[in-house]
Amino acid sequence: MASDPVPAPDKPLDLLDVALFVRAALLANVTAAGREFGVSAAVASARIAQLERQLGARLLHRTTRRISLTQDGEVFMAHADTLLSAADAARASVGHGRSEPYGRLKVSMSSSFGRQHVAPVIPAFLRRYPSVSLDLRLSDEIVDLVDDGYDVAIRLGALKDSTLVARKLATNRRVLCCSPAYLAEHGTPRHPADLAQHECVILGDQRDWSFATPQGPLTVRVGGRLVASNGEAIREALVDGFGIAIKSTWDVGPLLASGALVTVLDDYPFAEDIAIWAVYPSRAHVPLKTLAFITFLAEHFGDPPYWDRADGP
Repeated sequence: MASDPVPAPDKPLDLLDVALFVRAALLANVTAAGREFGVSAAVASARIAQLERQLGARLLHRTTRRISLTQDGEVFMAHADTLLSAADAARASVGHGRSEPYGRLKVSMSSSFGRQHVAPVIPAFLRRYPSVSLDLRLSDEIVDLVDDGYDVAIRLGALKDSTLVARKLATNRRVLCCSPAYLAEHGTPRHPADLAQHECVILGDQRDWSFATPQGPLTVRVGGRLVASNGEAIREALVDGFGIAIKSTWDVGPLLASGALVTVLDDYPFAEDIAIWAVYPSRAHVPLKTLAFITFLAEHFGDPPYWDRADGP
């Protein structure tokens, strides 16, 4: 059984040691905490051990797989949060005090949405915050924010249960649509059940389409010869006259406005409303650069979002 550390001679606590302890406790992972501060797992562990020696108390239970707070750790955690907040306030009270967002911001989001609605305004964001640099990763893969070192991700649709903090950026209105040429050849569905007779284009494994009807929610399992993991591929198939699909208005708004695509089953809205979210790791102190980016996007998108408004962005 591990004994409590022997107290070291009195000297001021190192705020980096305290911050590493707080992040390690919140993430239940010393390696991830060290990564956030740009130090190795060995260095992070050594600094937390140094803090324990100074306090003369063991703050963390350590196993080969995870860590957890000891009773002393729980008590110190509350004071540590207050200490770091006070340090931030003191730093912000003089000079620039890092009161402006600064540092490298690593962001992940879907390829299609990022290219269409975020990439065009990145220069404006960087001009507004000259002390911020941006690492923008566009991918349809869901990344692990903590393990992969991301500050924030933009995600579309329903969120899975997680330890991440989520902020809604905009509604994500969806429509069922196809080309006029498809309807001319195959006819127009009048009820969700009619979709069983149509060529449906499917995103990933999303074969169950749920609608709100006067009789209550109705889920239809659709079929089709084209399944794609990328929304742009589905959009191009629709424009070419192949099939019916669920699409977000942020992706097909201009095509609907031009008549290249038309909506069907307008009297049967989808049973579930979904949104566009910014998600970021839970932490005692969210970096200003993260909050600035999230606020910038929310203001740019608007409510309702500009792609659903007649006046545009």
